[in-house]
Amino acid sequence: MRYKRCKDLFGEDFKTLQQSKVIILGVGGVGGYALDCLYKSGVTDITIVDYDIFEVSNQNRQIGSEAIGVSKVKHLKTLYPNIKTIEQKIDIDWVENFDMSSYDIIIDAIDDIKPKVQIINKYYKKLISSTGSAKRINPLDIEYIDIFKTYNDPFAKKIREELKKIKFNKKFKVVFSSELPKSKELGSFVGVTGSFGLAMCSVAIKKLLSEKTIK
Repeated sequence: MRYKRCKDLFGEDFKTLQQSKVIILGVGGVGGYALDCLYKSGVTDITIVDYDIFEVSNQNRQIGSEAIGVSKVKHLKTLYPNIKTIEQKIDIDWVENFDMSSYDIIIDAIDDIKPKVQIINKYYKKLISSTGSAKRINPLDIEYIDIFKTYNDPFAKKIREELKKIKFNKKFKVVFSSELPKSKELGSFVGVTGSFGLAMCSVAIKKLLSEKTIK
């Protein structure tokens, strides 16, 4: 049976996973692994949002990246047939106009600061966000901590600064690496980017199975 080992692990709570509704924003090196993990763990109602196509430079870290030149969401739909797809650039206008309140969990794996901050401000109670996963080689430095306690990460610093500008003062945790970036270029390692996605999946599952999850 496909999910037997998941059922053995989660017991009666497995039904909750199957009835949960998740949306993943960005399905690159981080979001793709979050998708794979949630899908294989029994979450059946998953929507993915992305507007990009697979490129050769994605092949060191992204699931599905053998399909060069093909829409990410369209190709991932062939690998995970039960998902729902939205081929859309995640910008400020889209975040403002697309209602995500019906989802139990929102996974934010985008790297555009402005829409990311807008998503955090709007949906922080049910949101799991990633910070910088590129330029790092040690997955053991990944943590899930308050955004205002992050350090060694220029990307997280920009998020903090923008949140302060809008006077965001809520408690909000992010998936974060304390490892100092190893390069100035756009270097990336699937051992870290993939681990970010798997960590986000783990946090999502724990939230979905917790009585404290905000519906």
